[in-house]
Amino acid sequence: MERKIGIAGIGGIGSRVAELLVRSGEQRLKLIDFDRVEKTNLNRQFYFAEQTGGLKTEMLKRNLLQIRPEAAIETVNQKIDKENIRALFSDCTIIVEGFDRKESKKMMVEAFARTGKQVVSASGIAGSRLDTIGRKQMGNCTIVGDFSTDEAESPLFPPKVLMVAAMMAGIVLKTT
Repeated sequence: MERKIGIAGIGGIGSRVAELLVRSGEQRLKLIDFDRVEKTNLNRQFYFAEQTGGLKTEMLKRNLLQIRPEAAIETVNQKIDKENIRALFSDCTIIVEGFDRKESKKMMVEAFARTGKQVVSASGIAGSRLDTIGRKQMGNCTIVGDFSTDEAESPLFPPKVLMVAAMMAGIVLKTT
């Protein structure tokens, strides 16, 4: 059976990881988010101006199917929390964390620690320094970023967001 990749949060990181995975031949994705596309998202997320106001899940699915029409893209328009996180990703082999908030990132890592499910996460994607991006392994979780730069102290820099997303997609593609 083909693996299914779950993506938690489909903003700058999640939408770009999904795009790169589909472009690389992945066939089964599960996209989970509750948000809508905003004009301010367009500089770094895989959405278009005419999609502003639409549900991110439906708009991203539409964009991904333009790349690979035969892909099986499942969408769940729902906020992820401690009570539903495990059930939402129970059918996924690998999970990509694309949350904005530190608390949500922590929730994801803790929910799947010692479960055997591979989690690929991001930490420190703000700021314009590209030379500080690295990766760390913590059990079944691989984290990509500079591990220190917070959006509160530095603005998001679209090339850095895309670079972190590309590294995350590479990790997923190399995971069997």
